[in-house]
Formats: sequence, structure tokens, C-alpha cells
Amino acid sequence: MKPLLSTALEAAEAAAAVHRRDRGRVVLEGASEKGRADYVSATDFDAQRAAVEVIRARHPDHSVLAEEDERPLEERLAAWDGSPLWVIDPLDGTSNFLHGHPQHAASVAVAVDGRPVVGAVVSSATGERWWGVRGEGAFRGGHPIRVSPSRKLRDALLGTGFPFKLLDRLPHFLGQLDRVLRNSAGIRRAGSAAMDLCYVAQGSLDGFWELVLSPWDFAAGWVIVEEAGGVITKLDGSTLELGEHALLAASTAALAEEMRELLG
Repeated sequence: MKPLLSTALEAAEAAAAVHRRDRGRVVLEGASEKGRADYVSATDFDAQRAAVEVIRARHPDHSVLAEEDERPLEERLAAWDGSPLWVIDPLDGTSNFLHGHPQHAASVAVAVDGRPVVGAVVSSATGERWWGVRGEGAFRGGHPIRVSPSRKLRDALLGTGFPFKLLDRLPHFLGQLDRVLRNSAGIRRAGSAAMDLCYVAQGSLDGFWELVLSPWDFAAGWVIVEEAGGVITKLDGSTLELGEHALLAASTAALAEEMRELLG
């Protein structure tokens, strides 16, 4: 796993270096919209190129699934030849980045047989680096991390993300938000699912859910959460896979079940 981890970290760092270069220079007015409030900027494309160059140089026979590609996700996954698959979000939290908000990061993972085995998340704004390797643990800045101790939902601090791309799901989400606020210690919405999953892994959040996530949003966090001792599934409790899903992560299976029952 060491060569794969080295590549994942170097690729994520290469993307994060582009974030640092462009911070304060590439702003909202220079970006374009993929959809309502769904922005893409020159920084996204440059960061993706930087990450992919690292991967291609080290693993030319591997496949790449990166966010900034106009082809539908289903088409790209259907064309996948089964080789190790690098899953890249070059700038998770683009809107945050364009507004000068620090919650943004580069996320890089590699999947073997459909399951991520290595994941790395690097935040240029905070200087944080997380990574996980199947069977070898999860780390933040080189130090092992673990999920929070067992907690009931009423004592849990949870993270979430808004379904801003699919506003038809907003009424359902607002119902969830109401129920969780009434039955937990609070909710945080930072705008970067990759970082939120790392916060679950290090115990800063006890759980997280979101109604619409793509594989580049959660692939690295998937490894990191599980290697930190946490639980991550589709929202309905079924096994996670590479695709677009509603997702739930929690520090324990018991908390995940409490969340699932409440979220409906």
C-alpha cells in the first residue's frame, strides 16, 4: 500500500498547492456555474490537472475518475476496465474557496475491486492532512485518529450538507433537519463533505449525513472513517459503493442506527 499512499498524498498536495496559489486571486466573479450555486473555476481544472499528472506519472496503467469531466458519472463507471481507479475531487468546497472561506480541500483515493483502499485529504487553508490505508489505520498529520466514544444521539454533534443541486429534495431534507435539531446536540454544515468525514474520523463530529454525494466527495473519507473505527453506509443502511448516493457516517453502529431511524 505504501506506493499508493505516497501517490495519493502527493496528488492531493499538488492540488492543494494550486489552491494556495490561487487563494484570493480566483474569486466568484471569475467562475462559471455547472448548475444553480454549483460553481467551477480555473482553480478546479488546474488542481485536477496537477493531481492527475502525479498519478499518470506513477501509475500509467491505472484509471482515473475525477469530478471535472462533462461525461455522466454512470457512463464513466460503465466504461471502467476494472483497473485500480483513482477518484479525485480537486477542490471540494469550491464555493467556499471562491468566497474566501477556509473549508475546502483536495481529496484523492484509489479503489481496488470497487472499494477504496487508500484515501488522502489535504486542506491548504488549515494545513491539515488526513489519510487512511486499509488495514493500517487513519491519521491526521502523522498521528493516529479514532472516532468519538459511544454516544447517544441526544449527545451527538452531527454534520450535514444541503441538497443545493436538487432543490426538489429540500422539503424532505428540512424535515430531517428539524428532527435532528430537536434530538441531538447540534448540527454543523461546513460545505466540504471530504473534510466533514475526516472530522467524523477524528471525533470532532459524531456523525454526518447528506442526501446527494458523488464518489469523489466521499471516496477518501470512506477509507479514513472506517480505518478510524467508524461506520459509513448508504443512508438506508446498505453497503456503500462508488456511485451517487445519500450517505451516512457515524462513530458507532448504534449511533448510525439511531440517525437512520430519525432521518427516515
